[in-house]
Amino acid sequence: MNAVSSTPRVLHDYRRLASLPCGRWLFARIVSLRAPYFASIRPRFHELRPGFCQVSLRKRRAVLNHIGTVHAIAMANLCELACGMLMEVTIPTHMRWIPRGMTIQYLRKAETDVTGTARLDKSAWAGAEDVGVPVSVTDRHSTEIVRAVITIYVSERKQP
Repeated sequence: MNAVSSTPRVLHDYRRLASLPCGRWLFARIVSLRAPYFASIRPRFHELRPGFCQVSLRKRRAVLNHIGTVHAIAMANLCELACGMLMEVTIPTHMRWIPRGMTIQYLRKAETDVTGTARLDKSAWAGAEDVGVPVSVTDRHSTEIVRAVITIYVSERKQP
């Protein structure tokens, strides 16, 4: 949490770095250091703002399955990253979040790079609740490959 304002620290850092050369790459590396499993997909952030996150992964050998397409779990990882970053910059700074579950549909083979987009149109936060965050993964041709809903539990942060 940023002590100077109510802007979440992650959003502050993203905005500061995104305008720099290689800043989005650096932001993705920082995220991957804090949550190392995300490094396996080498995410690329395209946009991050309250209510919206768009992040992609390149089709490369490390994320392929036995038939040469992007592995389903790599795309599930992308969904979780997009959702998590969206929650970090969307909920009020006095609240916290944790994933509770995910429903995911694999609609087509991913034969190109893929982009995950999480959206949440919610501005009122009353207290502890489950929130369903839709995430869509599309290929280079804007064809939807994966559709997911991640259930996130949002609650007040415990006071020290």
